[in-house]
Amino acid sequence: MLITSSSNDRIKHARRVREGRERDLVFVEGDRLVGECLASGLQLYACFTTAEPPAAQQTLLERIKCPVFQLSDSVLESLSDTTSTQGIIVIAERPSPALDRLFESQSPLLLGLDRIQDPGNLGTLVRTAEASGVNGIFSFAGSADAFAPKTLRSSMGSAFRLPILPNVSGLGVVETCRARGLKTVVATGEADLLHYDYNWRQPTLLILGNEGRGASTEIMNACDARVRIPLHEPVESLNVAAAGAAILFEAVRQRRA
Repeated sequence: MLITSSSNDRIKHARRVREGRERDLVFVEGDRLVGECLASGLQLYACFTTAEPPAAQQTLLERIKCPVFQLSDSVLESLSDTTSTQGIIVIAERPSPALDRLFESQSPLLLGLDRIQDPGNLGTLVRTAEASGVNGIFSFAGSADAFAPKTLRSSMGSAFRLPILPNVSGLGVVETCRARGLKTVVATGEADLLHYDYNWRQPTLLILGNEGRGASTEIMNACDARVRIPLHEPVESLNVAAAGAAILFEAVRQRRA
């Protein structure tokens, strides 16, 4: 079926998913992300492609077990979330991992994101978390959507593999982790303890705060410890994604030692 009008009901619905107005669904674009979505086992509800998909895309399309709709170039471009359309879009169910999945490890390392607002930063942190062996992520209320199109692109598919609990209470997460035997640590430039002097071998929740304001006062006061990354003057701070990488890979170093 070829769709030639951007007013088509299926296109309107896909646009709502892209804009985050269908909270149980995700908008996935591009061969790589669609492949990662398929590998995760998520339910697919619709697939949109060009009128003449390239031969290289045929193998991917053969794996898709949902209705496939061909779009005119203009309609696909209007639906795409990227400057240059990548030729394939799927609408899929949003991952909803159980809380217990984050605590399956004997010594879990978890990441809490307190009002991280830039989708690129959040997606990069998700990818970094997976690369460093983090067992799961809590995205606190007020953070960017971990499954928005830009965030998914930045995470390079990690969001489909790493359990992420979105829109949760930060204080509730601290209490839950403490009840399960984890230490809670927040990163802040005001801390006395350097990040490499903390014992990351123990079960830990690391919290990273908002790009401009850092973690909330309530979160800072609730945590067991505060750590900072030593910086040469006159640099006062790092991008939150860079700071997260520095701390998480220090945890990797200690846990492998």
